[in-house]
Amino acid sequence: MAEHLLEEQRENWGSRAGFVLAAIGSAVGLGNLWGFPYKVYSYGGGAFLLPYILAMALIGVPLMVLEFALGHMTQRAAPDAFRGVSRRTEPVGWWGILLSFVIITYYAVILAWCLNFLVVCVRGIVSGGELPWAGKGIEGVANAKRYFYATYLNTWSEAEIAGGAVPWGLGRVAEPIVISLVATWLLLYLCIFRGVKAVSKVVLITVPLPWIMLLILTVRGLTLPGAAEGLKFYLEPNWSELAKPDTWRWAFGQMFFSMSLAFGVMITYASFMHRKSDINNNALIIGLSDMGTSFIAGIAVFATLGGMSFATRQAGQPIPVAEVAAAGPGMSFVAFPYALAQLPYSAWFGAVFFLALFTLGVDSAFSITESVLASLVDKTRWNRNVVLIALSVVGLGIGLVYCTRGGLEWLGAMDDFINSTWGGIALLGLLECVVLGWGYRIARLREHANELSDWKLGLWWDGIIRYVAPVLLSTLFVWSLLDKAASEGGFLYDKNGTFQTPMLVGLILAGLVPLLAVVLSLIRSPGANTHAAHVGQPRYGRAEGVVGVVLLALAYAGLAVAFALARQAKADGGGHVPYAQGWLAVIVAGLAAAPAIAAAGIGAAVVHRAEATQHRPSAFGRLSAGLGTMGVGACLGVLLPALFFLHDIIAPSPASAPAPAEQAELSWVSYVVLAAMLVLLVGGLGWCFYRAVRAAGGAAPAQPAETMDQ
Repeated sequence: MAEHLLEEQRENWGSRAGFVLAAIGSAVGLGNLWGFPYKVYSYGGGAFLLPYILAMALIGVPLMVLEFALGHMTQRAAPDAFRGVSRRTEPVGWWGILLSFVIITYYAVILAWCLNFLVVCVRGIVSGGELPWAGKGIEGVANAKRYFYATYLNTWSEAEIAGGAVPWGLGRVAEPIVISLVATWLLLYLCIFRGVKAVSKVVLITVPLPWIMLLILTVRGLTLPGAAEGLKFYLEPNWSELAKPDTWRWAFGQMFFSMSLAFGVMITYASFMHRKSDINNNALIIGLSDMGTSFIAGIAVFATLGGMSFATRQAGQPIPVAEVAAAGPGMSFVAFPYALAQLPYSAWFGAVFFLALFTLGVDSAFSITESVLASLVDKTRWNRNVVLIALSVVGLGIGLVYCTRGGLEWLGAMDDFINSTWGGIALLGLLECVVLGWGYRIARLREHANELSDWKLGLWWDGIIRYVAPVLLSTLFVWSLLDKAASEGGFLYDKNGTFQTPMLVGLILAGLVPLLAVVLSLIRSPGANTHAAHVGQPRYGRAEGVVGVVLLALAYAGLAVAFALARQAKADGGGHVPYAQGWLAVIVAGLAAAPAIAAAGIGAAVVHRAEATQHRPSAFGRLSAGLGTMGVGACLGVLLPALFFLHDIIAPSPASAPAPAEQAELSWVSYVVLAAMLVLLVGGLGWCFYRAVRAAGGAAPAQPAETMDQ
């Protein structure tokens, strides 16, 4: 069976460029053009880039190398790739694929919005008239909001809600959105029905095109009067924001979701890589390209917003950059269309913007669809085209929910569920690191990645996967869970105490998806590999592992108590009792960390000793190591917010400073930030391509077929 896995003929990418562009297209998506600029503005400006770069270096690129190595070694999509590690870990792969399917059902709807707005802009070009949301100053902002929410989405109005309607009530569907959604799914089908070789040709157009569009928007934005005003909001560092936990959480979250990590896409794409394909350098190129696209998109967005602010000021109805930037994700369909409407040739630049947004998103969309498709085909061996048609029809059918009057509420709830650190993709990233770091010989994956890569990984990479990433992601997981549990509305109510049905559905999905993943893993897979590396070898470290598990029980019991105390303290706010509960939570979390560290150390010693002596680590040893590192991070996830809470009681933070006054000149610090990012991106990509050219000049060693049990 093991030999059969890699002896099968599997389709592969036609070239390295095809794979790299496809992976970049998957990583670079809608969030790069609206999510990244908004988060940079909201969380420290240029200062936000520091934690973002650290997140990319400590988790993003190492985890992408891990996924590439696993997919390339097994030549299977995510579920069967995890089955190659151990039959018990296959549900981790299916969990990610099921989340991918949830994502694509609403992601395609956002693409349909982009398509509709693109058509409207093209009509404006043809007719020579203004865009339907055109208007100056306050009137223009109101027009843009009314067009998107009332005219286009037909959401429930405030009067209807006051009369008894609920925001998430379905109501009738919006026909223009449905038509565009059908067109989007048809386009996705046409992009991937011929296989990955056809995809590698499609991305030669769909990946460079949005970069060209972004370049046009950037040049246009930088040449506008007042562009410096917008860039000041984007690049001026607010170093005090680095002391706030939200800045670091959002930086790591933006990196994680932007890189398409942990939901099966990169594992699936790597499974189609040629047997002699580079892994390490490709991962770094993709990471730097994703970062560069986000950074340039921010320049385009804020330079244009600066021009908008200048235009409205000249018209006597000034709209500050800060007011428009605060629109968040609505920036793409309200704020930015309004800003473009203030410019000459607004319909032309509107068409360029929405074409860039659509082509950015479509690459991510068909990569997600391909990962679901490849997983089902690998598992069932059904006809690829039949499965793709069924997948498209089901995805389209579910997507109709988001085309209704309450669709925006449902879309927001599903996106919150997917992107939440406490129950979505980041949790899968944590499980991925623990399963592959401690459930398999991580050195084997490192050796595989190094065999034909342009540059080599060292032991530091093992440490990141086994220790650094699990601790960081566990901290973020528990921190986010604590914040949500202690929030005024909790998981199911808003701040006004109104029950949120879409959030209930999201919580049901959070529990249902892993159960369904287990069911899917029980289906016999004719091509699946099973891990046989240590079959017949003596086990090592059972007694030590049992001791570690006992320590884990103590650690997690203390952690539960500390979590409850911290939640109650944060929920109750200031006062003597919450103050005492906060200190008690700090003490209990600190005490719980001690047995967690001990358990992690014992388990790690068992695994390292077993690997060094060619023994099989005991299951208790692996469990102690994996859950021990997670426990350390979980204790930090309670300890840090409790300390911040106590600090706010002892020394309350001053009220948020008002947005900086709009100035026409950037400070020298902003220029340093801009120069540093350009040097990092240009220098990093230049080094990657230099290593690739240098490696191509030498003779590549032969790479024999291999299996997971080598």
